[in-house]
Amino acid sequence: MLITTATGSGVLHSAYELGDFVTSSEVYVDYIEAKKTVDNDEEAQQLISTFTRLKDQYDEVQRFGKYHPDFKRVTKEVRETKRMVDTHESIAQYKKAEKALEELLRDVSLIIADTVSKSIKVPTGNPFFDQDGCSGGCGSGGSCGCS
Repeated sequence: MLITTATGSGVLHSAYELGDFVTSSEVYVDYIEAKKTVDNDEEAQQLISTFTRLKDQYDEVQRFGKYHPDFKRVTKEVRETKRMVDTHESIAQYKKAEKALEELLRDVSLIIADTVSKSIKVPTGNPFFDQDGCSGGCGSGGSCGCS
């Protein structure tokens, strides 16, 4: 089915309006503000940098597993640093805002798909939100439980 130029421009216009709706939403504004806060938080940036460095060490240690001489030390440091990153105030707020934005975008995607056709499956990446027994594997080429 071909979309005529008039219809195509209408769809394009609607897509831009939807984009404007999302970027003017409180959820998006909160996300941008939380991101700026993390970007400007020196302590948060130091924690992220330390975690990234340790993650690289962890990946190297994982090549040899428990037989690597630094396995226990690096594994422990990664877990401890990850906990510090996750519990840091500005990073936690950023992750919360990011999750809210992800949920908004997921909901918009589900509404669009449902509007087009009830049989369109939208892989949300979360089996608790996938409907009709679909585990999100439809779009990935893997087997899913869709009926």
